[in-house]
Amino acid sequence: MVVRNNLRIIMAAKKKNIQDVSDATGLTRRTVSKLYHEISTQIRFDVLEKLCIYLECDISDLLYIEEEDS
Repeated sequence: MVVRNNLRIIMAAKKKNIQDVSDATGLTRRTVSKLYHEISTQIRFDVLEKLCIYLECDISDLLYIEEEDS
């Protein structure tokens, strides 16, 4: 199983770009970019909280588990 995120989809639906999210949340552009491109290897709880508050979503909207092919 792999944890994935819907950040790109949620941002597109709300017409937000990486810089918009970075500026509004105080998160670095690099942090948002790594999540957006799904290359991040870890995510802190405070980052999740800031994203969910700004994007008006729940953690379950942002994160999901994907089954890996064997």
